[in-house]
Amino acid sequence: MKDLYDIIGVSKSASKDEIKKAYRKVAMKYHPDKNPENKEAEQNFKEAAEAYSVLGDDQKKAQYDQFGHAGVGMGDQGGAQGFGGIHMSMDDIFDQFGDIFGGSPFESFFGGGQQRRSRSGGADIKIKLKVTFEEILKGIEKKVKYKRRIPDPETTFINCKHCGGSGQVTRVTQSFLGHMRSTAVCPHCNGTGKQVGTRSKNAGPDGLILDEKTILIKIPPGIEDGNYMTFNGKGHFGHGGVNPGDLIIFFDEIPHKYFTRNDKDVFIEVRLSFSQAALGDKIQIPTLEGKASLTIPLGIQSGQILRMKRKGFPQLRGGNRGDQLVHIQLKTPQSLKKNEKEIFRKLADINGEDKASFAKVKF
Repeated sequence: MKDLYDIIGVSKSASKDEIKKAYRKVAMKYHPDKNPENKEAEQNFKEAAEAYSVLGDDQKKAQYDQFGHAGVGMGDQGGAQGFGGIHMSMDDIFDQFGDIFGGSPFESFFGGGQQRRSRSGGADIKIKLKVTFEEILKGIEKKVKYKRRIPDPETTFINCKHCGGSGQVTRVTQSFLGHMRSTAVCPHCNGTGKQVGTRSKNAGPDGLILDEKTILIKIPPGIEDGNYMTFNGKGHFGHGGVNPGDLIIFFDEIPHKYFTRNDKDVFIEVRLSFSQAALGDKIQIPTLEGKASLTIPLGIQSGQILRMKRKGFPQLRGGNRGDQLVHIQLKTPQSLKKNEKEIFRKLADINGEDKASFAKVKF
């Protein structure tokens, strides 16, 4: 995919104002009013808007700088948009960034702006999918079953009689400027331009029925809790059987028995005896891929962290793996046998430890 900074024409170090100015320049160059019937210009116009929707937002920009397109939900996978799949219509662009073009409410009265149809879409479907650490490590394919509203095959749809299928109604009002024409979403078809003609007994008033759907999704390695995938057009259909919404699948990490996660790294706590800490040892500990050997250096202290390189998670969309960080804790015996107490007393005598040593310290 194209680099977002290249699309707008700024460097990665550009300020927020510089990004805004650069976007306005590109957007004005490819504005539909200046390039009528030019599909290439329209595509460039949309790309610039999508780039600005990320770079103009501090949080999204930081995610993009760190993780690339995948970090902000851009990318394609099997015909569906990738994580957070950004897909902006012309209406979305003008609604969100119209102020950047220097527009005003009077533009629509005097022909200064592009006239756009308002089209009502179906609702999105949001699903939370639980994934294990092991599935995140390797990536996995999973079947997702869900229900959505689709057009009833036994129901017919016709163009709305009130708006003629345009999805909009025009009103003429009198003001100090004279006759003013304005458009609004047709209240009879909710902006879809469609109405139910002949409805079957199985369909609702909108001509839709509930249908069960199964989709196979490919989850790439390295996803994180809260990442999501968007499948365009896989949500509920809108009123009159048009403009389906999206299916959005959010990922929910299942807590692990041993590990906690911090970005690409995983943490595990290991408890050692005094003798293991003093003399050193070689132990077997869990990893995301099974058990592995870990060498405990002699004299290790409680609270120290040992690093097992490349035993963490892979970076999303490729890159180096994180590490496994082993937090050492010493086990203090809560009860000792008589012979064990004698051993500890002898060790204390050998080391010259004085029970009253703390009392002699001046604070």
